[in-house]
Amino acid sequence: MLVVQADEAGARAAVDALAAGGLVVLPTDTVYGLAAMPDDAAAVEAIYRVKDRPHGMHLPVLAASVSQVRALGVAFTPAADALARTWWPGPLTLAFGLAAGGSRPHWLDGRVEVAVRVPDHGFLRSLLARSGVLVVTSANRHGAPTPRSAADVASGLGPEVELVVDGGTLTDVPSTLVNVRGPDTRLEREGAIPRAAIDEVLAGTR
Repeated sequence: MLVVQADEAGARAAVDALAAGGLVVLPTDTVYGLAAMPDDAAAVEAIYRVKDRPHGMHLPVLAASVSQVRALGVAFTPAADALARTWWPGPLTLAFGLAAGGSRPHWLDGRVEVAVRVPDHGFLRSLLARSGVLVVTSANRHGAPTPRSAADVASGLGPEVELVVDGGTLTDVPSTLVNVRGPDTRLEREGAIPRAAIDEVLAGTR
């Protein structure tokens, strides 16, 4: 397992490793994330295996921009638009429905929902602009505490992870997750953004 810094050389190494089908640990604006190319079935399967994550739990997606999110074919409701304008880039994950009849990447075929976030992390957004969107989930075994340092991540996940980008000591607080699929918007996980702040923005869309 190679450990690199969150700089230009590290970004090149991460993009190359991902393109070759490897798993890469990346720093975000919340917790360290375990990433793979979403259209590489073997790499995606490896994330489930490394994390011991149940296969019924779909992996969230990180994007560099709203335009990358829209290219996934998601349905932007008024609530989704208001929340994204308020907190993207930032620690907010939105679980979107997929637009009927719209174009979408093949790896979303058969799905009715996808959780997406635009992180407030310059290095990561620059990397995502090069790589395209990535499936990224917290870099810990399923149900285990989220490590805050690259060294702890490296020791906890094992040899199947090809590369770790060291972004320093991070928080262990995840993003807030809001489901914006359909008319009934609901908070599914309170994280870095408190419920009261979400409710305040949503009140303006009703």
